[in-house]
Amino acid sequence: MQETKVAKYTAKDSVFTDLFQNKKYLLQLYQALHPEDKKVTEDSLSDITINNVLVEGQYNDLGFMVRGKLMILTEAQSTWTMNIIVRALLYYAQSLQEYLDKEGEDLYGSRKVKLPESELYVIYTGDRVKHPEIISLAEEFFKNKVSAVDVKVKMLYGTVDPDKSHGEDIIGQYVLFTKVYNEQVRLHGRTKEAVAETIRICMDRDILKEYLASREKEVITMMMDLYDQDRIWKIHVESEKKIAAEKAAKEEKEASVKRLLKLGKLSIEDIAECQQVSVERVREIEEEMLQEA
Repeated sequence: MQETKVAKYTAKDSVFTDLFQNKKYLLQLYQALHPEDKKVTEDSLSDITINNVLVEGQYNDLGFMVRGKLMILTEAQSTWTMNIIVRALLYYAQSLQEYLDKEGEDLYGSRKVKLPESELYVIYTGDRVKHPEIISLAEEFFKNKVSAVDVKVKMLYGTVDPDKSHGEDIIGQYVLFTKVYNEQVRLHGRTKEAVAETIRICMDRDILKEYLASREKEVITMMMDLYDQDRIWKIHVESEKKIAAEKAAKEEKEASVKRLLKLGKLSIEDIAECQQVSVERVREIEEEMLQEA
């Protein structure tokens, strides 16, 4: 059976997680966020990264406490979407719950609980274009309305030293690492050559050089997956079948909703319950039908 190695779709995330599991680089990350704090040490930092926050397996890339008082949650993201804010809210809620449990704080008692200061960040590695410095849940999802809930996430794009072509800090270096990797994948595909060239180029340019030099073999291994060709093809075929079946089922369900709306004998709520579709979606379909009429 023929076998081949291909770079993981999560290759960049794997490097991000491994990089900042090392307190030496985690300290550099904190210092990039708070250069005014001259007294922080590696011992001041403790990992609180969440794994499997939701049933589907969502997790945040990095969470850590500073001196037990400041909670910092950080995610790396290559695709721009405002859903980043919702994920940040979920990560924060879960992290806060775990913090309160650990500290023995009683939410149902009369004494006001002690909360850590908190900061939410996203390291964005895609093309910046005109993306903002801070994104807000209330502003993006509840425009022109008073919102009882708000979450603000600071976006980090990384800065580059114009004279040295590498990141000025650990954040800029990681962003540049992802861009070099993307370029090598465009040239060589998701191959071991793309991974090896990424590491070579980054070390030549002093991008995460110390980290890559000390863990080159491990980095290559964590960025690669071993598949046999038959398994690759089988997974692809099954995935396409599943997508097609889900699409057909959705189309049939929405066609049934339209037929019931045309009959006009059932309420929107009854149609939604009968067809197992949300009330909001039934209303959207009804509006689409009115526009088509």
